[in-house]
Amino acid sequence: MNAESESCSATKARSQRPLQDQFLKRKSYRENLDRFIPNRSAMDFDYAHCMLTGAWRGKENPVASSPSREAYRKLLAESLNMNRTRILAFRNKPPTRMDTISSDWSSVQLSEPVKSRRYIPQTSERTLDAPDIQDDFYLNLLDWGTSNVLAIALSNTVYLWNAANSSTAELVTVDDDTGPVTSVKWAPDGRHISIGLNNSEIQLWDHTANKLLRTLRGGHDSRVGSLDWNSHILSTGGMDGRIVNNDVRIRSHIVETYSGHHQEVCGLKWSTSGRQLASGGNDNLLHIWDRSMASVNSRTEWLHRLEDHTAAVKALAWCPFQANLLASGGGGSDRCIKFWNTHTGSCLNSVDTGSQVCALLWNTHERELLSSHGFTQNQLTLWKYPSMVKMAELTGHTSRVLFMTQSPDGCTVASAAGDETLRFWNVFGSPEAAAKAATVKPVPGPFAHLNRIR
Repeated sequence: MNAESESCSATKARSQRPLQDQFLKRKSYRENLDRFIPNRSAMDFDYAHCMLTGAWRGKENPVASSPSREAYRKLLAESLNMNRTRILAFRNKPPTRMDTISSDWSSVQLSEPVKSRRYIPQTSERTLDAPDIQDDFYLNLLDWGTSNVLAIALSNTVYLWNAANSSTAELVTVDDDTGPVTSVKWAPDGRHISIGLNNSEIQLWDHTANKLLRTLRGGHDSRVGSLDWNSHILSTGGMDGRIVNNDVRIRSHIVETYSGHHQEVCGLKWSTSGRQLASGGNDNLLHIWDRSMASVNSRTEWLHRLEDHTAAVKALAWCPFQANLLASGGGGSDRCIKFWNTHTGSCLNSVDTGSQVCALLWNTHERELLSSHGFTQNQLTLWKYPSMVKMAELTGHTSRVLFMTQSPDGCTVASAAGDETLRFWNVFGSPEAAAKAATVKPVPGPFAHLNRIR
C-alpha cells in the first residue's frame, strides 16, 4: 500500500467518528513531552552549592565511621533538611486530572428519572377558514364539546366541525330579524347545544338529531352574549346586565336572576363544583355568585364584588387543580391577568401582559395557563403557574384572538380571530393520561325532558 492510499484510509477512518475527541499517537518517547523550566525563586542556592561541591564526596569516597557517628549524622541532616536529593525546584506541579463530573454525583443523578422538556410547536397544526366571524370582543362564538365536535358561529349560521373525521355540517341558520348568533355553548353531555341570539332568545338543539328542542324567552331584553351550563341549569348573560339561571327540565325555566352588572355581561363560568358562578362585564366588574344564596323571589346578592380591573372582564377560567382559584383577564385598558381566592375575595396576584386579554384556558395536565391577546402581536401566550414565567408565544393570527376553546382530551386548543381563521394548536402536549383516558361517555341527565317541553 502506497503513502497516498494510507492517507486516504486514515482520513476515512476519522470521518466515521464525527465530533469525537482525537488522540494523536506518539511516534517516539521524546515527542509530545512537557518541558519544565526551573523556578529560581523557589531554590535554596546554599544547599545546592553544598551538594554540588562537597556533600557527595563522602558517598564517592566513603570514610569509615562508627555506628553512633553515622546515626548522629543522619539525625542532624534530617533536622537541617539536608536529606533532599533535588537541587532544581519547580513552583507548581502539573495539575492532577480531575473528572468534569464527580462519579458519586453522576451515579446519583443517573439513578433518578429525568423528565424530558415538552416540545411546544410555535405554529398552528391546522388552519381553517372562518368567513364572516364577528370581530366583537363581547361575544362567545366558539366551543368544543365532550363528543369531540367543535361549534362555531359565523354571522347567522352555526357550523359543527367533527374533529374525529374533519367533517363539517351546518346546524342552523337564523334569519336577520333573529340573528346574528351571539354565543354558543355545549351542554355537558356533548349532544345538546345552546345558542344565544341577537334578539334576546336562546335556542336549545339536539345536534345528533339535528332538531330544535325549545326556545327560551323572557329572561333578557337584548342580545345574549355569554352562556354556561351547570348540570341542567343554563346560565345566560345579556347586554341588559342581567344573569338568568334557566332550568331546562321545566316549562317555567327561569329559576334565579342575578342583578349586579349595569352593562353587558360578556363572561360567565361555573366552578367545577357547580357551587360558584363567576361573571365579568363591560362595567369592569367581576362578581362571584354562590348558588346556595340564590333566590327566585328576591334580588340575589353577590358573594364578592371585585373592582380591581380597569377594563371589561371577559376572560374567566377556574383552576382545575386548586379549588376556589379563579383567573380573570381585563380588556385593552387593563391588560392584566389576576388570580383570586373566591372564598375570601382576595387578589392573589396580578400580571400585566402588555395587551388586551381576550380568553384564558388552564392546562388540565400541567400547572400552566394559556391566554389569548389582541394588539399588537395577536398572540397566544403560555405561562407557567404560579411563577407566571412565559413558556411560549404562539403567533400566526393577524387580528385579535377573541375566542379559545379546548379539546376534550385537554391537549389541543382551537382559536378564532377577527382575521377570519380558525387555528388549532398542540400547545398542551400529548400526556399519557390523555392517551389512556377512556372515551367520554354521554352524561345521563335531564335532557330527555327537552323533547317533551316546547
